Amino acid sequence: MSTAPTPRRTRRQFLTVATAASMVAALVGVAGCGTSGEPADAAGGRTIEIRIPDPGNAGVLALGKRDGSLDAALSTVGARVAWTGSSGPFAPAAQAINAGQLDVALGSITSAVGALAGSPGFTLFAAAQPDPVGEGILVRGDSPIRSVADLAGRKVAVNKGGTGEYLLLRALVTANVPVDRVERVYLRPDQSAPAFESGQVDAWASWSTYVVSALAGGARLLVDGRTIGSDNATVWAVRSAFATEHPEVVRALYAYLRDKGAASQADPAPFVNVFTDAGPQSVSGRAREITIDFARQSSPVEPIGADLLARFDTVARFFVDAGVTPKKVDVAAHVLDVAKLPAGGA
Repeated sequence: MSTAPTPRRTRRQFLTVATAASMVAALVGVAGCGTSGEPADAAGGRTIEIRIPDPGNAGVLALGKRDGSLDAALSTVGARVAWTGSSGPFAPAAQAINAGQLDVALGSITSAVGALAGSPGFTLFAAAQPDPVGEGILVRGDSPIRSVADLAGRKVAVNKGGTGEYLLLRALVTANVPVDRVERVYLRPDQSAPAFESGQVDAWASWSTYVVSALAGGARLLVDGRTIGSDNATVWAVRSAFATEHPEVVRALYAYLRDKGAASQADPAPFVNVFTDAGPQSVSGRAREITIDFARQSSPVEPIGADLLARFDTVARFFVDAGVTPKKVDVAAHVLDVAKLPAGGA
């Protein structure tokens, strides 16, 4: 990326550009909160509602909403989507699941480990390989920071117990920089963006949801996830009670995400600006280019098998060794084998 100085943007301008961030996350999924029920259908039967946040203007779920293909897929098991809320970080989505207000959420294994350290009401049912380029440590375009070693004595914005903190710690360990030489500034992603833009922090450990907007605005990646050996897989979570009551719906949703995710990776363009190519919810120019490039390098979802479980265990051990969680989380105790769920269907 260019290192030429770039003008500071206002908060309103940043939020407009940040629309691009949600595009990348939406290409594989969403997270949020809402309400549910099982309304009677036209024939007097019962239709199962699965609560998923509104996908906005991009991604496999947005396309599924626009053309009705997701509801068509779920109808084979007597279900349909209740679109509600909006996409966002996994931590509040996990809280919504725990409160019985949401059925499905998307996050990372690092954010899931942080949430699983509490009293989780969710189960992981699918995963995708780590994002090789869309996560990492951002610095401003005119920053003198050129290496991870240069972070010593600096402030870095991270989300506590999630992807940001994991990425920073991984980078420091890989570069043999003492962890206590770098100040972690714990902020929510929506707080990190203006802090980073205004120079209140020197760097920002973030992921594709927010990296797109920063890069489009002139920031650069000091290191990406691949460079620091990140194993931060994407994970899908479902409310445990919902999975117990409606396993066939979870399997049908998984199949849809798998097939459409593969299509999105092969040809991302139709999954961007799904409803409109104008206005604040659309992306264009550099932001659109980055969004499509990241999507091409992503991976479709897959079941959580033995290999992924072993890698999740390594992440959980890294977190407890780093003092992020008070004890090691047994991720395997909160995973279901989606391939063994009943398929249902007519």
